[in-house]
Amino acid sequence: MVAKSHKGASVDVLVVGGGIIGLTVAWRARQRGLTVSLLERDAIGAGASHVAAGMLAPVTEVEFEDARVRTLDLGLRSSRLWPSFAAELEEATGLRCGLRSAGTMMVARDADEARELERQIAFRESLGVGVVGLLPSAARRREPALAPTVRLAFEAPGDHSVDPRRAVQLLVQACLHAGVTVREGVGDVALHMDSPGNRIVGARLADGSVVAAGSVVVAAGAWSDLLSVPGQVPGVPVRPVKGQLLRLRDPAGPGLVNGAVRGTGVYIVPRDDGRYVVGATMEERGFDLQPTAGAAYELLRHAHDLVPGIAELELEEVCVGLRPGTPDNAPIIGRARHDGLVWACGHHRNGILLAPLTGELVAAILTESPRDPLLSLCDPLRFGVSAQPMAHDASRTGARTAAPDPAVPDPAATAPALA
Repeated sequence: MVAKSHKGASVDVLVVGGGIIGLTVAWRARQRGLTVSLLERDAIGAGASHVAAGMLAPVTEVEFEDARVRTLDLGLRSSRLWPSFAAELEEATGLRCGLRSAGTMMVARDADEARELERQIAFRESLGVGVVGLLPSAARRREPALAPTVRLAFEAPGDHSVDPRRAVQLLVQACLHAGVTVREGVGDVALHMDSPGNRIVGARLADGSVVAAGSVVVAAGAWSDLLSVPGQVPGVPVRPVKGQLLRLRDPAGPGLVNGAVRGTGVYIVPRDDGRYVVGATMEERGFDLQPTAGAAYELLRHAHDLVPGIAELELEEVCVGLRPGTPDNAPIIGRARHDGLVWACGHHRNGILLAPLTGELVAAILTESPRDPLLSLCDPLRFGVSAQPMAHDASRTGARTAAPDPAVPDPAATAPALA
């Protein structure tokens, strides 16, 4: 069933945000027969998607907090979608997606970490998710480059990885081939309401023009709540969580580690071409995007303790990104209280993992398909009626959130042609 457009809309769906979530939503909505435009304030895929390591690791990522346990089903279901999702992207574009299925290993480096790892293994077994405990000798047989001091490990065979930069490239091509209009570099975007103030009917761009739409999907990552209209539309409590990562290259090619290797405070994720991502810090620093020497040092030190051969690799890039965190670290997916607005944000550490599932869930919402039970875990209204945007310094972000301007004509008459 295809949802009917709001009267006068230039497109059925306007997606705000050009990361992996926004692109996937746009692609899936177009496949459902909806006309779709996507807006990105900067460059497509230049935010968290560009920095992400790309771990598809619901089993190794799950933590003891109730919210993380509740969202395990989201991660497991989306992880199962990734092979077919990647294959579909590759068929649509003729390019490889960079999906690797070598599993993930969690490693303890000393006695204290070994005791904690035993607790982690028991926790996952209590949840019914499969992990394989490994003695040091077995762990090193699987990953010969591990340090000889490794005390214990477990393997999650179903936790894989993908190259997010490559996946974004394929998604852009797939969207364009499917007929999605993609616009980047549009500057700051504000939600636009109809004159009675009852419905979101599009978005106003930095140049003052309005793009009219039947529905607006906000998938702007850490910037999502900055698009709300003060005093009119309650925002969502999304905050930026700074993460610093390193990208290394082995001139000899791939093979130092086969799958992702994780330890306390660090992970190493291989790519097919001999590159490795080492990450990541978790910092509550607002919208600060400056790399620091201390973070790079700590990441390299921890990575060297796991895999000493890391020290021989070339340092190619220091990356900083902003994860979109929420109070319970679960994503925000669903309709807002105002008609015409759908949230698809707050994926925190799992945006890459949850992209296929988010695309399906939002496409179902837009086409008024039967409600998926998993949406109850992501309901935007779970934070209460009075949920307001997080306090951010707009002067540091360039955010522009303006209330509806009565001087702006109805968007049905002013919406520009999208190109």
